[in-house]
Amino acid sequence: MSQFSNVVRSLPPVTKNLIIINSLIWIVMMVFPARTGDRLMEVCALHYFEAPDFNPAQLFTYMFMHSTGSLTHILFNMFSLFMFGIVLERLLGSKRFLFYYLSCGVGAAMIQEGVWALTLENMIVDKLAVMNHTSADLMRTYLSTMPGQMAANLNFFTTVGASGAIYGILLAFGMLFPNRPLYLMFIPVPVKAKWMIVGFVVFELLIGISTANDGVAHFAHLGGMLVGFLMLLYWKKTGVVNGPYY
Repeated sequence: MSQFSNVVRSLPPVTKNLIIINSLIWIVMMVFPARTGDRLMEVCALHYFEAPDFNPAQLFTYMFMHSTGSLTHILFNMFSLFMFGIVLERLLGSKRFLFYYLSCGVGAAMIQEGVWALTLENMIVDKLAVMNHTSADLMRTYLSTMPGQMAANLNFFTTVGASGAIYGILLAFGMLFPNRPLYLMFIPVPVKAKWMIVGFVVFELLIGISTANDGVAHFAHLGGMLVGFLMLLYWKKTGVVNGPYY
């Protein structure tokens, strides 16, 4: 127990508090799913901007919530934050690291909103057409006369999780420490950080442009990485950071 306490005390403040906040919210949603969890999803999860339940604060609040359907979502994000956030916070400083983290998260949300703007209406039409055993054209015509029906369905599409911000952190680590070897449990040999980042980008892009509907906001992940990439380019140009460090 004392060793665990020492580890917690040694964490830089932003990384430590982000892990605590995300974990506490997940526990509350898990323990009180009907009373609190559903309400938090309604108010704080990211909705499409034309959905009745959308509010601008969701661009920020969604990144502190995680799916309670399994442990995988929050464990991956918090473990990645622990492993890479410590290094980056000590390098960038707590204030700049927090700004970077939140910017990647908000940027990921805005990219997701853009993807929804291009795809969500067709997804709803196709889904309702299948459910009602009719054609997509007939369903689109019907929904055009019933705007409330379309709006009600928009509320069912939500995104939660810190993944956009976490993917921004992964990108920053790969850019600033490109040659540092990483040991991934499903690959028996060390992989340089820069190649890990390339692999993540290719994977997310391929899955994102496919027709697979796995419930994961892949373009939000890419959005977090894009925002992080642009910020790091600016910081390198202005001398805020200089790399590679390893």
